[in-house]
Amino acid sequence: MSVVIEPITPEDLPEVLAIEVASFPHPWTGEMFESELARQDISRILVARLADAGTPPPLAGYICVWVIGDEVHVNNIAVDPRWRRRGIATALLDAALEHGRIRGGRRAFLEVRASNLAAQALYEQFGFHPAGVRKRYYDHPVEDAVIMRRDRL
Repeated sequence: MSVVIEPITPEDLPEVLAIEVASFPHPWTGEMFESELARQDISRILVARLADAGTPPPLAGYICVWVIGDEVHVNNIAVDPRWRRRGIATALLDAALEHGRIRGGRRAFLEVRASNLAAQALYEQFGFHPAGVRKRYYDHPVEDAVIMRRDRL
């Protein structure tokens, strides 16, 4: 399976929102994504397309990152349930961290649900390590967030 990572376009929003709703109990809204699109000074949303899975290629996932000063913050990442466990999240995270490096990022941060051990394992493969806990950070259900940090990009 060939994956192409590229910046989001406004036409991608319906597919991104469908993945968001399928992935999270408290999904971001269209307005939240539009706000990210309007913040091109710090925000970047990248999408993953399956280049060999049809015409037009289906959108399989996305990642939203901020680069502020020398810090990269991974805000949101999701993969369509039909395409999970095929390396798409890895490709998205790799592209987002490279974007951060190019923009001057030297370290990266993210929050992840304490129960999401699969995501934590992915982040650890990228050199992230637990750096703290945000109590009751998530709603629906209420849950702590593990703050993860990577010190070098």
